[in-house]
Amino acid sequence: MTAPAAGRVAIVTGAGAGLGRAEALALAGDGVSVVLNDVSEQAATVVDEIEAAGGKALLVTGDVSERATADALMAAALEHFGGLHIVVNNAGVLRDRMLFSMSDEDWDTVIRVHLRGHFLLSRNATAHWRRQSKVEGGPVYGRVVNTASEAFLFGSAGQPNYAAAKAGIAALTVATARGCARYGVRANAICPRARTAMTKEVFGEAPEGAVDPLSVDHVAPFVAYLASPEADAVNGQVFVVHGGRIALVRPPSVERIWSLAELPEVTGFFAQRESGQMFASQELL
Repeated sequence: MTAPAAGRVAIVTGAGAGLGRAEALALAGDGVSVVLNDVSEQAATVVDEIEAAGGKALLVTGDVSERATADALMAAALEHFGGLHIVVNNAGVLRDRMLFSMSDEDWDTVIRVHLRGHFLLSRNATAHWRRQSKVEGGPVYGRVVNTASEAFLFGSAGQPNYAAAKAGIAALTVATARGCARYGVRANAICPRARTAMTKEVFGEAPEGAVDPLSVDHVAPFVAYLASPEADAVNGQVFVVHGGRIALVRPPSVERIWSLAELPEVTGFFAQRESGQMFASQELL
């Protein structure tokens, strides 16, 4: 089933600023009605932007890690706009610390907002699409775009909570794609390099008088593409996106196999290996 652009409805979390705002505007620019979420009323300004441009938008405030917020977002999409076709899980927080300095709260907050937040809304959306598919007797139109991070590909030393959450999101994305493809759902994840309020300590200030290669405007169009009918064949993939470039990440592969009788060879193999070469995608840097 292909929903016409004018009839599609999306939910975008963390849409008050930064990447979420850019994603909501990009979808609205394609004629999609958008339910925006953020923890504050600041996102109301994005609703105003969309409506001023002739689009349709609605704000639902709340913490994405709370079940009540996920339920309210679903209800808003279905009751206010009459359906749901696209979910963009974007909301997140940072609590950066080295592992040995991290508190229980730092760990729990990041895992809860990122991983649980993705789970709650994805679970509600896919349950709706599954029910809809059974009623209609065939696949429906469902798109999930999740937000992972290169932190999980690199194993960011100062972000063990964030890296773990983003690795979980990548795995959740593939599981969603595998489990829900039969109902018409497509699920993919992006690892965006984007300069936002959340990442300003990482990337610093934008260059003056030049096009910012880390602008969110380089990422949002690809999210809109993944949410579109044109991306129907794209499912269960992870992309690194920045500066107008899109890198498809290759799945992990087996590098070497030993038997238990060959354990001395394991020692020799790693003795000659560069110490920094780990289960990490350093080449993406």
